[in-house]
Amino acid sequence: MNEQDRLAVLKTWKLFIKGGFPRSESGRTLPLNDSKGALVAHLSHASRKDLREAIESARAAFPGWSGNTAYLRSQIIYRLAEMLEGRRLDLTDAIRCTSGASRKKAEVEVIAAIDRTVSWAGWCDKFPMVLGSRNPVAGPYHNFSMPEASGVCVVVQGVAAQHSLLGFLSLVLPPLCTGNTVVAIANTEHPLGALLISETAPTADIPAGALNVITGDAAELAGWVASHRDVDLIHAIANEKIASQLRAGAAENLKRVQILPVDEDFTDTDRWTNPRRLAPFVEIKTVWHPSAV
Repeated sequence: MNEQDRLAVLKTWKLFIKGGFPRSESGRTLPLNDSKGALVAHLSHASRKDLREAIESARAAFPGWSGNTAYLRSQIIYRLAEMLEGRRLDLTDAIRCTSGASRKKAEVEVIAAIDRTVSWAGWCDKFPMVLGSRNPVAGPYHNFSMPEASGVCVVVQGVAAQHSLLGFLSLVLPPLCTGNTVVAIANTEHPLGALLISETAPTADIPAGALNVITGDAAELAGWVASHRDVDLIHAIANEKIASQLRAGAAENLKRVQILPVDEDFTDTDRWTNPRRLAPFVEIKTVWHPSAV
């Protein structure tokens, strides 16, 4: 049989929830087209139940991930960088497939994404010294302020942005670095980089549930993210329609919502490797301790 007569078997990319790769419970899929409009794969179309299961998985994993030493989190995120380094060709092809970028441009983004991962791995056990403090008080006491992880963070890549892979990691790594667990909604136009990261996560020893990646209609899922009472943080790059949906539920359980503009420049290294980027993902706990008399 000629190659031209053969019907190609297209991959259906699964969701990544609790360390496994389930299909959407709805049975729905979304088409994934390359830069020329040809169908290259199918994506699982996450439902409300899929989102709920991902959030429950993240909540269950939170005590373990936040309770790990900062040094161990650093080691795990650095191992993710090692795994991504070994998949540079796959990541480059993933970027080129849907964006049509040149190989040179895609390679530059992949290298920047890996370097960004190494940078955040290095900050895991250092940012408390930047965000924390020893406070002067009147009396025989020591007073310390220390950052602690907030809980479950939902990352929404509602628009592709200029750099889909670099943007995805820039949204996901800061909350992970600070000990939060993450449910990430990948952009459905350029999701392959995010999906390759989800395939790499178990090999990088990221605990099941600490990182969950789903694909679906961000506008459809945004309302459910906003109304879910077990979501503590939202970190999103989104257009105004999706952003307004995400903000609508902020008062329901005092979610912390951070929306980035659609033209956010993820290549700005000074901005995106600054430990101050971690401040929105932590709560500051102040402790009083009597000093020796």
